[in-house]
Amino acid sequence: MSASDLPDELWARVLELGAASSALGFRDLCCLAIASRRLGRLSLHPALWSALLSRDFPWQSQPSSSSTSTSQQQQQLHPKSLYKTKFERHKVRIAEARRRAVCEAEARVLASKRRLAELEESMRAEGERMKAAAQELDNLERVRRASVALNVWQPQVVRGRQKQLVQQCTVSVNSRVSDLNMELKVCKQQIATYKNSYNKEKHKLNEYEEALKRAKYHPLQDSHTSGVINEPRAKRKKLK
Repeated sequence: MSASDLPDELWARVLELGAASSALGFRDLCCLAIASRRLGRLSLHPALWSALLSRDFPWQSQPSSSSTSTSQQQQQLHPKSLYKTKFERHKVRIAEARRRAVCEAEARVLASKRRLAELEESMRAEGERMKAAAQELDNLERVRRASVALNVWQPQVVRGRQKQLVQQCTVSVNSRVSDLNMELKVCKQQIATYKNSYNKEKHKLNEYEEALKRAKYHPLQDSHTSGVINEPRAKRKKLK
């Protein structure tokens, strides 16, 4: 006895058991529908698609009191048509959720890049501040050496330059040198803090960019795009 010798009732029971036990999905049922005319006729049985509806869309199978008219219209449709409608709506919701995820990932990437730019600007400003403090500290050290050198004999030309350098300084050298040393220390600590934050933010940016790539990745679209790109080349090869 072959499979074609089985009666329709037995085939229908097999399909119903497959749909009830999750062993038979809507893709399998569609493939069976084009396998033969007999299976195509049996796969249109309303009980099969009703079972798939209650299994794949359980949250939509119980109509609320406010959607009585809508539920009555749905009851007039064939379960396969109703399944197709709900499946298309579900695809739209998934696509919208995917677009929202992509937008959120892009927003995180942009925010991280702005944060990195702010940290770079802060490090540049602290570097300029430290450079100015170091330059002023170097000048004060020259004034201090000049003031010490005035206590010993020197040629008149050299002594006049050193005296002029000391007179141009209008602040207390010792107190100002102490302040500048403290400022340099604070600048170095601030730059180290900015660098640490920059490295952490850079690591976050790499994670956000990887998450964005995963959110944008769609295997079906990518394979379709690559197939369209490679199609002209394949045609040229066939023509040759």
